[in-house]
Amino acid sequence: MEAFCGYKEMFQSELLPQSNGWLRKKSLAGTMNLMGRLVFVVLACGLLASAAEPASVPPVAVKFLGLFQQLRDAQESQAHHHPQRVSFHLQDTEINDYLRYALHATPRPGIESVTVKIFPQNYISTYTIVDFDAVERWKPGTIPTLLRPVLHGKKSIWVDYRFQASRGTGTFSIEKAYYDKIRLPGFFVSKVIEIVAARQPEKYDTSKPLPLPFGLRELSTAEHVIAGEN
Repeated sequence: MEAFCGYKEMFQSELLPQSNGWLRKKSLAGTMNLMGRLVFVVLACGLLASAAEPASVPPVAVKFLGLFQQLRDAQESQAHHHPQRVSFHLQDTEINDYLRYALHATPRPGIESVTVKIFPQNYISTYTIVDFDAVERWKPGTIPTLLRPVLHGKKSIWVDYRFQASRGTGTFSIEKAYYDKIRLPGFFVSKVIEIVAARQPEKYDTSKPLPLPFGLRELSTAEHVIAGEN
């Protein structure tokens, strides 16, 4: 799948190639699951968490905030044994508009912006601007020597992942992770994930299973659309 920036020759300049051109399978699952969790954390931060409400709220934010309130109300009803079903279909263009609003209204440590592109079969591309100076400041020595000439300041990271979400929990597998045309080493990516997630106000711990927010039980995708229900 072609996602962002028209990358056509991604495999020609790997920083730390392995025998199979990527990380070995034994170490892949843990690292990629961490990445998947952070991607989901990023979306949860901007998409499924409360944002501060300035005086002027754009229409797309009104729609999303209304959906969040419906889901909260349904959770409360469920707690009193009166289940209410809430379902939704959201376009990736709407999600991106809301993410811009949410991250402006409630800035997130280490995260400048997030853009998503949604494909069928639960495949999502994300383009995230990460503040690598902040990451290095929070934990000196995180950025490997070979990456320091390029990963400083605010830089964009491209991550494609596939998820499975049902019965209130999600699992993830990363398909691709790059800065520009450089494949990022797994040990480095996992460390950045841990640091950025821990710095969020919610103090996310990416070493633990991540439940779906707001009592959601199902999530799935079609072309440019994500659907969910509680």
